[in-house]
Amino acid sequence: MPRHPDRCLRLAGTSNFRDLGGYRGADGRPVRWRRLFRSDHLGALTASDAEALQALGVARVFDFRGVAERAAAPYDLPGVRQYPLPIEPTVVQRIKDLLDAGRNITPAQTVELMQQTYRAFVHDNAARFAALFEHLLTSNEPLVFHCTAGKDRTGFAAALILLGLQVPREVVMQDYLLTNELYRMPTINGRRAAPESLKVLWRVQEAFLDAAFQALEQDFGGVDRYLEQELHLRPVARQRLQALYLEDAGLGQH
Repeated sequence: MPRHPDRCLRLAGTSNFRDLGGYRGADGRPVRWRRLFRSDHLGALTASDAEALQALGVARVFDFRGVAERAAAPYDLPGVRQYPLPIEPTVVQRIKDLLDAGRNITPAQTVELMQQTYRAFVHDNAARFAALFEHLLTSNEPLVFHCTAGKDRTGFAAALILLGLQVPREVVMQDYLLTNELYRMPTINGRRAAPESLKVLWRVQEAFLDAAFQALEQDFGGVDRYLEQELHLRPVARQRLQALYLEDAGLGQH
């Protein structure tokens, strides 16, 4: 790629904050830099982190965390509008239930649970992602979308946005997998699950996002039909999304 701003922004209070800019979308036009940011949760931002977001012009934040997650790690950023789009972390609860029942969770079982989670994003949470796209279409003010780790709910949202901009699927997967290089797994006291299973839980795999893609293909006829029918990104809206978040043809980065 040509010279560009760093994709991954080093903030003290997050480990997985990054820019979706630069990826080539429709007609080879790159995604605009410094408009679309994805992150893990923002509840531990420092004062200098908040200043960095202000310098980036971040005006909107979309939070996919569940109700209890938001309550456990709230934040307030001056001048930034917050929009909760809660998707409850069902896989964590499912693992807890199995452990409470005395079951051991293997890495293979954890993979299957994660795949079920991604299929549920497609089938059960379309309204949340549709709401995100509705906001995206109002303007291209810089924004951040996040969950707790910035890997699953956020990863699927990032994939939908990039696919809506016609970024190739293999590039979408590369962006998704960057979490494994960036995210710092939290320290959890009193762990009952095996470390190998926790490693699966707190990282991402192609198999997770592929499970969502397979659900899109099998149950909705593909990504484009899902975007149009379930997320209401019809042709005119998709053209507007691309006009807002892709560079103008023939121009350099903004």
